[in-house]
Amino acid sequence: MDIKFNKNEDHNKLLLSDLKKRLVKVKLGGGEKSIEKHKAKGKMTARERINYLLDPKAKSIEIGAFAGEGMYEQYGGCPSGGVVVKMGYVKGKQCIVVANDATVKAGAWFPITGKKNLRAQEIAIENRLPIIYLVDSAGVFLPMQDEIFPDKEHFGRIFRNNAIMSSMGITQIAAVMGSCVAGGAYLPIMSDEAIIVDKTGSIFLAGSYLVKAAIGESIDNETLGGATTHCEISGVTDYKAKDDKDALDKIKNLVDKIGDFDKAGYNRAESKKPKENPDDIYGILPKSRADQYDMKEIIKRLVDNSEFDEYKQDYGKTIITAYARIEGWAVGIVANQRKLVKNKQGEMQFGGVIYNDSADKATRFIANCNQKKIPLVFLQDVTGFMVGSKSEHSGIIKDGAKMVNAVSNSVVPKFTIILGNSYGAGNYAMCGKAYDPRLIAAWPSAELAVMSGNSAAKVLLQIETASLKKKGEKITKEKEDELFNKIKDRYDDQVSPYYAASRIWTDGVIDPLDTRTWISMGIEAANHAPIEKPFNMGVLQV
Repeated sequence: MDIKFNKNEDHNKLLLSDLKKRLVKVKLGGGEKSIEKHKAKGKMTARERINYLLDPKAKSIEIGAFAGEGMYEQYGGCPSGGVVVKMGYVKGKQCIVVANDATVKAGAWFPITGKKNLRAQEIAIENRLPIIYLVDSAGVFLPMQDEIFPDKEHFGRIFRNNAIMSSMGITQIAAVMGSCVAGGAYLPIMSDEAIIVDKTGSIFLAGSYLVKAAIGESIDNETLGGATTHCEISGVTDYKAKDDKDALDKIKNLVDKIGDFDKAGYNRAESKKPKENPDDIYGILPKSRADQYDMKEIIKRLVDNSEFDEYKQDYGKTIITAYARIEGWAVGIVANQRKLVKNKQGEMQFGGVIYNDSADKATRFIANCNQKKIPLVFLQDVTGFMVGSKSEHSGIIKDGAKMVNAVSNSVVPKFTIILGNSYGAGNYAMCGKAYDPRLIAAWPSAELAVMSGNSAAKVLLQIETASLKKKGEKITKEKEDELFNKIKDRYDDQVSPYYAASRIWTDGVIDPLDTRTWISMGIEAANHAPIEKPFNMGVLQV
């Protein structure tokens, strides 16, 4: 090991330590005092409910753990978006579980809560996965109702998705374990089966105070919409549970009896660990995002037996295309090569940049994977497409468009891992969030933006100084440096992987060593949904 490897390792392990600290904080939800109050009502926390429900010792992944981070500070924040979402196994069956966290503003829905719930449903719909709702929510957060209530991707879309999933035959089970009010009352009742916990669960369109104000009727919440009312009088719910654990046990029994699913038929062999030590990733990945490294060394530590077969190895070298296996699943890997390489003319090409030949190669490879029904894995560390007269005259826009076309029209499941840079159109071509990856995750070393903080600050500085000069201000070197650092600091906050994760531009920030699990569970989920249309790139200028 050389000194550079050790410095990289120290840097990346500090980033990992920061990730773990952030996760510890996030998992406290509304804080220890709120948790105490919640448990005093005889209720389990959202995370305890999920942990009890999921099969012990089985793998699981959390979607959107950092949703809402740094947002809504004027209201005290919204850790994890006030809802916990996990993909895991119940009685051996892969499921999505969505649990309101009532320690965060009584489980009220902020705008990011709606976005996260919709993301959970999107994953269930794309992969035909059973979805379980553990409901404990006070409904829409009223001070922000205009940002959560009426639009297409707002609160009401949840119930539309309930109906769509029902028509698709996707199992939905809901357990009302606390409040379930107003519009939110439709979610459990639009599910296939609904459970309600006695004394703590309640469902009504309007609570007792609003009923009194609206029609003058005096009634308590339990009589209005408690478990006895809905199991014995209204027939709204199907099962009464004595407590949280009883409700979760009933869910387990229901899931246990679900029949088998039609499989997409993705190829899987016996899983084998990488021969190369995955821990080396921390030392290979450079401290500086501007430094070069060999992406093939990263791939060796992600794939089974550290073996992969390169497609067009000596052509278009700034993108690596290769067939491999991850936990037994056959995959096609599209990865940005991050070291200087020579093209067929002997010219040096910058690592992390997409050139004409590499875009052409990637397009062909993506088409091949679709032809052979092989899921795609994109490993992003990209600064964008090559610019300048030579590239423009060679038709970089057309070659880039072909690659974007192939990614857009791909019918096999796609998975995206952002290792480092994810800038500009490179994010799009390498299957960014806008291109429907089944799962998209970032390593702590990732940066997502139109361009790097340094480049953006230089551009914005030129605009700012020109504006100030027009106003007659004299710009000294000190003033220019001050402006540059101010702009760069602001921009750097926005390129952070946590900024992206808080807005659900990615599904999470993960330890690089968890990458194999994310991809493997993602393909297993995708195997529930047979491909329904042929691969067709439409009108394409070849």
